[in-house]
Amino acid sequence: MRSRLLDAAVALFKARGLAGVAVAEIAHAAGAFPSQVTYYFRTKEALFVEAACREVLYVAAGAEAAADGATSGSDYNRRLVEAVIGAPGLALFVEALSLTRRRQDLAPLIERTFERLHAEGDRAYAATRARRGWSGAEDPGVAARRFWTLALGVTLREGATEASDAEAVEEMTQLLRQAPVIRVATSKGDR
Repeated sequence: MRSRLLDAAVALFKARGLAGVAVAEIAHAAGAFPSQVTYYFRTKEALFVEAACREVLYVAAGAEAAADGATSGSDYNRRLVEAVIGAPGLALFVEALSLTRRRQDLAPLIERTFERLHAEGDRAYAATRARRGWSGAEDPGVAARRFWTLALGVTLREGATEASDAEAVEEMTQLLRQAPVIRVATSKGDR
């Protein structure tokens, strides 16, 4: 039942967002009673955050699969970006992040999701680099964190403006290409 409620909720949330969906609608779509939503998830907001976290992990798995056949680092990045930008699951996750700022009781699920996103991204990028023989000075964990930070930021901006998916893909691809090198000061003379 829990899984059916999540599936029904995701479809409704993707179509209308958190505010546009009632608990009774979710229950009806899942063939359940509204009390079952509160039994399994406590609140509609908790259900939303869990659904959004699950969906962003599906988006990440899809992006990894899409990038698997990449022949170069830039092709790998492009495939990842195209699989992620515009994905309704990523937009749900951005909305869940915003909600969690006001509902700190929901933060642990978000934190676990970020840990998994980063760990899976680190693993996938490191494995692809090793399999393809690509070299690079950048730590795969840093690259994975940068990717998701940019994806979330670009998705947030795209949702708040009239930017198209194609424009957002180009922007993120460009940002990934122009990763800054940060110089750390080691003494007063370096500052």
